[in-house]
Amino acid sequence: MTATTPTPAATPKAVRTPPLAEPSGWHEVRLTVNGEPVTAQVESRLLLSDFLRDRLRLTGTHVGCEHGVCGACTVLVDGTPVRSCLTLAVQCEGAELRTVEGLARPDAPLTPVQEAFHACHGMQCGFCTPGFLMTATALTEQGERPGDTEVADALSGHLCRCTGYRNIRRALSRALDETYEVESDTATATAITTSTDAQRGK
Repeated sequence: MTATTPTPAATPKAVRTPPLAEPSGWHEVRLTVNGEPVTAQVESRLLLSDFLRDRLRLTGTHVGCEHGVCGACTVLVDGTPVRSCLTLAVQCEGAELRTVEGLARPDAPLTPVQEAFHACHGMQCGFCTPGFLMTATALTEQGERPGDTEVADALSGHLCRCTGYRNIRRALSRALDETYEVESDTATATAITTSTDAQRGK
């Protein structure tokens, strides 16, 4: 019997690395998330929502439609509500981000917005709630009370399949009342003090 020489094993085919996975497709980003400095290597195409949820484990940011329609993934970037499912992580270089986890720490009292949503039962299943809370927080921090049209426009960017929106509107109205009433009272007290000092010749 004639001996046969074994056929050498085929050399595995080199698999080409996709361009976005090459070093040139990665970027170092530095940003602040809920008051903590964060430095990370992120891929060019990485969405902010995926960065927050998968890389930082901040899963309070919910992903619903992934088309920027439902508003569940809303976070604050430099104080402005943005859809994290439509924002790339690299776009947030140098920015200050806040997610729902950054509103009140576990050992801290609830914010006026959170208290209002709790008191008015402005949630049911809770999936959309983080997005509503972030938009509502931005409205309470913008410096002056928004008008009804601005409030309606802000809420129109969020979908809720449970509550019918009535309790959400009540909660936001309560939070705005409490926030800007306190600011108004402080401003009035300051004005009275200034006027009194002026009368006394100070």
